[in-house]
Amino acid sequence: MSVPAMFDHYPAPLFASAAGDVEVSFEFFPPKSDAAMASLLATADSLASLGPRFVSVTYGAGGSTRGRTEEAVLGIARETGLAAAAHLTCVGASRAEVDAIADQYWHAGVRHIVALRGDMPEPHLPYAPHDDGYANAAALVAGLKRLHPFEISVAAYPECHPDSADLSADLDNLWRKVDAGADRALTQFFFSADTFFRFRDEAAARGIKAEIVPGILPVANVGQLRRFAGMCGAAIPPWIDRLLDGLDERPAARQLVAVTIAAELCAALYAGGVRQFHFYTLNRAELTYAICHLLGLRPAAQATGTIHPR
Repeated sequence: MSVPAMFDHYPAPLFASAAGDVEVSFEFFPPKSDAAMASLLATADSLASLGPRFVSVTYGAGGSTRGRTEEAVLGIARETGLAAAAHLTCVGASRAEVDAIADQYWHAGVRHIVALRGDMPEPHLPYAPHDDGYANAAALVAGLKRLHPFEISVAAYPECHPDSADLSADLDNLWRKVDAGADRALTQFFFSADTFFRFRDEAAARGIKAEIVPGILPVANVGQLRRFAGMCGAAIPPWIDRLLDGLDERPAARQLVAVTIAAELCAALYAGGVRQFHFYTLNRAELTYAICHLLGLRPAAQATGTIHPR
């Protein structure tokens, strides 16, 4: 039977060309209890077989999760063998205190820092550096590089950081961080591939040559998404609200929709030549694993060992 003419130019399936030729990294937040720590280690272990370049653990506002962040970073490195990166911020600590933390990481074998300005511990307060601290992320990057030859990632904001006057000023700030020694920029989440491509082109035109990796947030909770977007200045398209509306009582269906939204974004980025992705996992493996699978990633032949939480 011949194929009708109307189907002659039907687009290929979204992931038909995805060959697994991508590099991924995963971000976790520090758990608040021993049980949550065990769950995080299990999540990290389940994603380890996909061979991430690194995994990172966030740092609470004002350094509020410092101990838990360090525990999680060292636990992941020890239990999974993954290259673990620690988030480090300027807020609420002197240069000497930040340097001491970084020094502890270095001597514990952690070679990668995600260097950030950070948020104030109380919401809606304007940023104010510590009197004896690093003034901003660029100064932090320079200080860390003086201390040890860390690999350093920094943040980038495709839709402009809320504290920046405009995107031009924001790009100037990113340039300063890269000029200070940052190796790559991990972007805040976004929902349009064009947003990323436009930002990447503008950064290149500004002379920023460091790798810029898109940050992907596969989230099924609209309320949580709104909180995150409000803090970082990301726009939530109305169509996302429409797609997730009415699924509060159907969590499995909501997860399927969330995967579809994030996976289509990754497919568009992949079609545009992107081969590095950074996933904000929210400490859950399933959604991120599914997207990586669609991109063609498969578990390594030798899976990591089973974790036995203590």
